Amino acid sequence: MANEIAIKVWTQPTDAILVDAESHILHYELAGPAVISGVQVETYPIADGMFALSDIEARIRIADDHTPGTRLVCIENTHNRCGGTILPPELMPVLRALADQRNLKLHLDGARLFNAAVARGVSVQAWTPYVDSVMIAFSKGLCCPVGSALAGSRDFIREAHRVRKLLGGGMRQVGVLAAACLVALDTMIDRLAEDHARARRLAEAIAEMPGFSVNLHTVQTNMIYVRTERLALEVERALAERGVLCIALDPRRLRLVTHKDIDDTAVEYAIRAFQAVAE
Repeated sequence: MANEIAIKVWTQPTDAILVDAESHILHYELAGPAVISGVQVETYPIADGMFALSDIEARIRIADDHTPGTRLVCIENTHNRCGGTILPPELMPVLRALADQRNLKLHLDGARLFNAAVARGVSVQAWTPYVDSVMIAFSKGLCCPVGSALAGSRDFIREAHRVRKLLGGGMRQVGVLAAACLVALDTMIDRLAEDHARARRLAEAIAEMPGFSVNLHTVQTNMIYVRTERLALEVERALAERGVLCIALDPRRLRLVTHKDIDDTAVEYAIRAFQAVAE
């Protein structure tokens, strides 16, 4: 909802937005930009969480009587479908300069932005000053039961409140959830490094097993994407029978995520389960 609110605030029907070809907005938000905001969604290529500014610039449309004009560029950090990879903060000033030159707004889908910050050893402000709006999800690495936050200028938030109400997102009793978010901000951020280390341990072990492969370059935070020779759904079910839960994201790809409730013992248990399935 936070992403969709931002898109609606920054655009008008018949505008176009740019998102990367593997983005959450494109794959997992049920065509929300088209249905809710009436905008055309166009994509730029991405690999391992990285994109070229020239690919974005080449796809910016100028509005005329036939063509929607590009109004918004959306980026994602960490990048889910690219394996939890980190968008380098050094890219942000040049992306901001391009947006200013072409009169575009920038929205950051930062659902796992704190994972990126901890992995890089920097503040989230390494990214946020360069965008017009940003969302974070408290229910990802920060382990809250539910909740996201959307940030931007005072005028942006004033309109975002109206759109949230329009979408049915208003909640007078939200304080009980906000309390959990405050606990997360106070106690959960630094410990994300433990999730990253455990993901690395698990990824390196799986990469050595027959029938599986892992692009270790993309294991930068708490996600592991495993290529499988067998159908991924078969492997998912075999692991579930051994008490290890993951998702068959594609026909030959599994998605694993470490979090607060996965300790060192659980990682070693998962490794043994993968070894049993690989035999």
